[in-house]
Amino acid sequence: MNKEYMKAKLVNIPHSPGSYQMKNKQGEIIYVGKAKDLHNRVNQYFTGAHDFKTTKLVSEIEDFDFIVTSNEKESLVLEINLIKKYRPKYNIQFMDDSTYPYIKLTNEDYPRLLVARDMKKDRKARYFGPFPDVHAARMTQKLLQSIYPFRRCTHLGDKVCLYYHMGQCLGPCQYPVDKEVYRTMSDEIVRFMNGDADKILKSLKEKMLEASENLEFEKAAAFKEMIDSVTTVTKDQQLIENDTKGNLDAFSWYADKGYIAIAGFLVRRGTVLNKEFRLQPLYGDAKDEFVSFLVQYYHDHPSARIIAVPMDLEEEEAEELSEIIQANVVRAQKGYRRKLITMCTDNAHKQLDLKFQTVEKQDTEREAAVQELNRIAGCKMNRVELFDNSHTAGQFTVASCVVYEDGEPDRKSYRLYRLHTANSDVDSMKEVIYRRYFRLVKNAERLPDGILVDGGLTQINAAKEILDALDLSDKIRLMGLVKDDRHNTSALMDTDGTTIDIEKDSSLFFLLTRMQDEVHRVAITYHRKLRAKAQTRSILDEIEGIGPKRKRLLLQKFGTFGALKEADVSAIAQYVPMDVAQRVYDALHEEK
Repeated sequence: MNKEYMKAKLVNIPHSPGSYQMKNKQGEIIYVGKAKDLHNRVNQYFTGAHDFKTTKLVSEIEDFDFIVTSNEKESLVLEINLIKKYRPKYNIQFMDDSTYPYIKLTNEDYPRLLVARDMKKDRKARYFGPFPDVHAARMTQKLLQSIYPFRRCTHLGDKVCLYYHMGQCLGPCQYPVDKEVYRTMSDEIVRFMNGDADKILKSLKEKMLEASENLEFEKAAAFKEMIDSVTTVTKDQQLIENDTKGNLDAFSWYADKGYIAIAGFLVRRGTVLNKEFRLQPLYGDAKDEFVSFLVQYYHDHPSARIIAVPMDLEEEEAEELSEIIQANVVRAQKGYRRKLITMCTDNAHKQLDLKFQTVEKQDTEREAAVQELNRIAGCKMNRVELFDNSHTAGQFTVASCVVYEDGEPDRKSYRLYRLHTANSDVDSMKEVIYRRYFRLVKNAERLPDGILVDGGLTQINAAKEILDALDLSDKIRLMGLVKDDRHNTSALMDTDGTTIDIEKDSSLFFLLTRMQDEVHRVAITYHRKLRAKAQTRSILDEIEGIGPKRKRLLLQKFGTFGALKEADVSAIAQYVPMDVAQRVYDALHEEK
C-alpha cells in the first residue's frame, strides 16, 4: 500500500452519501460498502484498532473507489447492485441460497398450477406458500389438480391428452372453453390457499355420499382420500398465535466476536411455516449488513404483506427498505410482532453461540496455516496453485491445477489439461507449467503468490526451468511437497533442495494434506473420465454400417462388449442387417 497516496486520497473524499469499493493489488473489488458520510466511513478503515477480520480486510486494500449518491436509499441500491456484479470476497452474499417451493397459478387464458421456486421470472402469476419442502408443495398441487381441471400441458396442442379423458382437464387445446370457467376456478384456488376450504370440503363430501349411494365404493374411497388430504393441507401446524395475525415475515440479527447471525420466521396465517438462519463473518456495520441481507433476500423471495424488523432500525431506514423491497417494513414496537422479533433475536444469539466455536476454530486453524506457510516461504503465499498429473502406462495423460485462496479452495479457478507429452512425469510437469503460465502472462491475468508441486527436487527443477523461461521466477514462489515412506506429506522443499519439516499436529500439515488430496482427486477424476470415454469408443465405431443407434442397440441387447464378442453372426444379425453383422463379427475376431 502506498501510504502517501492513500493519505492524500482519503483527505479528498466528500462528506456525502454513497458507495465505496475496496480493491486489492490486482485491482479486484474485495469489499463494497455504503455510508451516510463517505469521508468518515472510509477513513475509519485506516485509523484506530480493528478486530482480526477487519484487520485482514484492510491488509489487502491497495486502493479504493467511491460513487456519490443523492441519498442513502440510492447508496443501498447501488451497493447491492455492485455486490451482485462483482461478488466481492469479503461481502456477505446470499444470492445463491436455495428458495422455498411455492404453488404457482399462472396468469394465462387457460391457467396452470405449478410448483415453482423462482418467483421473479413470471411476476404476473399468483404464488402461494412458502411450503416447508417440495413434497408438501407437490402434494398440494396434486390435490388441487385432482379437484380442479386446470391445463397440464406447457404448450397447447391440437388434440386432447389423457388428462382430458380422465376428467382432469377441460381440453382447451381442441374444444372451446369459456375463460370465465377458469377465472372461477382460480378464485376458488385463491380462497382455498388463503385458508377457506369449506366450499371444497362440502363439495367433496356431497360427491362421496352420492358415490356411496350409487354403490361406487372405489369412487367414494377416492373422494374420502381427497377430504383427508384437504384437511391435512389446511390444518394449522406449529401454531404460535391465532389466524387473525395474517401473513408476515420477521427478521432480526445478533452480532458478536466478528460474526453476524441473522434469523427470521416466515409466518402464514399465524403459522410459522419456515425459519431462516445465516451466520457470516462481519466486516462492516452489523445493521448495514442486516439491511443488505434483507434487500438481497427479497430479490429472490416474494415478500409477505408485512416484514417486521427490530427497533434498532430508524424509521427513515424502514421507510427506505419498504420502497426498495416494495413491501411494508415495520419496526416491531409491541405485541405479537415484538414477540416474533424477540424470538428471532434469541434464536440468532443461540445459533451463533452454538456454531461460533466450530466456525471460529476452522477459521483460526486456516488462518494459522496460511501464516505459517508465509513464514516458511519468506513471502506472501495467500494464493497458491498446486499441480498433479495422472496416466495409465503413458496413456490418457492429464494434469490438474487447483487453486487455494487464503487456505480455501477457489474451485472456479481450477483447470484441467489433456497433456501431449507422456514420456515422463518431468515432461508432463514442464508442459502443464508452461501452458498454465504462458496463458496467464499472455492474457495479463492474475498470477499466484506461490506454486506447490507434488514431488521432489526433480519436479521442482522442471517447474523452475519453465518459470525461468517465462521470467516468472522472481514473481512466483516455487516449493515442493515432500512425502514420507507412507506417501503422506511430511515436509516442504525449497528450490535449492532444502527441506523444511512440518509438524504432524500443526495447522499447516492438515492444510497441505487437504491440498494434496484435492489436487490428486481432481487429476484422477479427469483421467478416469477420459479413460471411460475412450472405452465406450470401441472398434464398433470403425465398422461401416454401425452408427450410434446400432452401437447402442447391440450393447443394450448383449449387455457387455464381451458378450457381443462371444455371439455368432446369426445372433448379431437379429438386430442389424446380415452384411453388417458379418462385418461386426469379423472385426471383433480380428481384434482378438
